[in-house]
Amino acid sequence: MIVKESELKNVKKISRGKVRDIYDLGEKLLIVTTDRMSAFDHILPEPIPHKGMVLNHLSLFWFDMMKDLIPHHVAETDLSRYPEEIRNEENTLYGRSMIVHKAEPIKVECIVRGYITGSGWSSYRKSGEICGIALPEGLRESQKLEEPLFTPTTKADEGHDENITFEEMKNLIGSSTADKLKEISLSIYLRAREYAARRGIIIADTKMEFGIYRGEIIIIDELLTPDSSRFWPADRYETGRSQESFDKQYLRDWLTSSGWDKESAPPHLPEDVIEKTRSKYLEAYRLITGEDLTSVLKME
Repeated sequence: MIVKESELKNVKKISRGKVRDIYDLGEKLLIVTTDRMSAFDHILPEPIPHKGMVLNHLSLFWFDMMKDLIPHHVAETDLSRYPEEIRNEENTLYGRSMIVHKAEPIKVECIVRGYITGSGWSSYRKSGEICGIALPEGLRESQKLEEPLFTPTTKADEGHDENITFEEMKNLIGSSTADKLKEISLSIYLRAREYAARRGIIIADTKMEFGIYRGEIIIIDELLTPDSSRFWPADRYETGRSQESFDKQYLRDWLTSSGWDKESAPPHLPEDVIEKTRSKYLEAYRLITGEDLTSVLKME
């Protein structure tokens, strides 16, 4: 079942993100992770089959692993315990939904970089810094950093997020909250990186979002998925170049090589690009969890 749009009859949709649809259930929210694919701030014409299921289940896997570090927003994932008015929407909800507590989002994204790549590499080449943090001379593309960097961004409702310094983050949300988010983010990343390394995956960087629920900081949205992180195969890692990946970097590279200007409507994706992207998401899940998601969810 491919779900590009979720339209539930008996509950109100309050948000349509690039990937997730959110519905109001009164005291809680229902999040449906669709198969929509976004890149360069555009939603692409074709969905990636099963992508939403991978994102949903990987987030649940990591939420559970990190629960001693920080509570998460998940309240229920068992369809049989969903409210009666949506329980019969199995075709839309199965494997790709969760009911979550209503938290007040903290308006920053917490990014941790363990390797110098992507926009961080571009910034370093221009200024020798990333988000105001000066780095040693002579670093190479994809090189492991001596210590992971915490590099927050603003959380924009529309358009691009903007890099900010840690001091700017403190001014936005308060010093105590900023310090806590930095500590938690680095702890999550280091634990995940160590675990993934044993599974043959390098987690180069990741982004996280947090909220306030009943006066407590909790983690929300998604966690350590191929959409929010860069996953590299360890056995093919080599400094000085861009890396093969299990995330959507393959698709970004294809879009860039297609000649698309990244401003106009995105091009249609060929079948082989769709299938290769799908396989990368499923392989990331298998390597990280040790399970085949197609078997776990009895997917075709």
